[in-house]
Amino acid sequence: MDFGAVLQTNPPASRTVHLAKLAEQYGFSHVWTFDSHILWQEPYVIYSAILAQTHRVTVGPFVTNPATRDWTVTASVFATLNEMYGNRTIVGIGRGDSAVRVTNGKPTTLASLREAIHVIRELGNSRAVEYNDSTIQFPWSHGSELEVWVAAYGPLALKLTGEVGDGFILQLADLDIAKWMIETVRTAADNAGRDPMSITFCVAAPMYIGDDWDHMRNQTRWFGGMVGNHVADIVAKHGEGSDVPTALTDYIAGRQGYDYNSHGKAGNDHVDFVPDEIVDRFCVLGTAKDHIEKLEALRDLGVDQFAGYLQHDNKEETLRVYGEHVIPALNGNKQAKV
Repeated sequence: MDFGAVLQTNPPASRTVHLAKLAEQYGFSHVWTFDSHILWQEPYVIYSAILAQTHRVTVGPFVTNPATRDWTVTASVFATLNEMYGNRTIVGIGRGDSAVRVTNGKPTTLASLREAIHVIRELGNSRAVEYNDSTIQFPWSHGSELEVWVAAYGPLALKLTGEVGDGFILQLADLDIAKWMIETVRTAADNAGRDPMSITFCVAAPMYIGDDWDHMRNQTRWFGGMVGNHVADIVAKHGEGSDVPTALTDYIAGRQGYDYNSHGKAGNDHVDFVPDEIVDRFCVLGTAKDHIEKLEALRDLGVDQFAGYLQHDNKEETLRVYGEHVIPALNGNKQAKV
């Protein structure tokens, strides 16, 4: 199993670069960042600094969207970074959340998302593509390699992911929901004539190493609020009687509102509706042994990468324990101490 660290680009940018370097030192294969340029610093600038000061990690947005960035510019950014630092970039993309909602915008349509994926991937892989009734290609780009992974929750978005995504990003670590979503994506891929096993499956959730459960839950409860924004859209579109698992929909009944200025932050005061049970199911919390057990269960479901959010007060220690115990245990070192 691969491991990613998901960072927010809070100032100073040097802190983000520092955490990325630590992640690489502790064996993480990917460093992801939020992509919400108003709430946090511009991540595309910071990627250059991360890549310049690391050697192995792959970097990219978790996730960008088709609305706030021109697709050709996005592709050019990552093709340029690939030329500068080797093919060490990746794009996670969805319909749009905080980056668009903070300006009272709306997520894009799935049709726009599908087209954006195609344009970004073709250009990012040094290929020509039809765009706005013209054929375009980066004449300076040769040998660039860029995968596009799709973040999705609802049935139609999961279907699109199976049809066109190089990877699937599921932003919660609930075992029952992960099983349903992975199967849904694989079925869509098979129906589209693709090899279902060719899609990389990434589960993302807050990871917190500790033993004070009340504190860990309060530090990561924000995640249930963030996920709730997407779930609310799904329920509004498909209704509570859809084939979306009830475990994913029931908890938002008490959701009253959401302030995007508190998005992704520990201590978010708009997430009181998220019960402890949901925090425990959606996140990966506890001792190293607790983490290893849950991650092994996710791996058995077909998860290829776990990307851990570090939006809490225990970043360095969590990275250290992952590097010294959790990652070795998941990748064949049976002597890892827990």
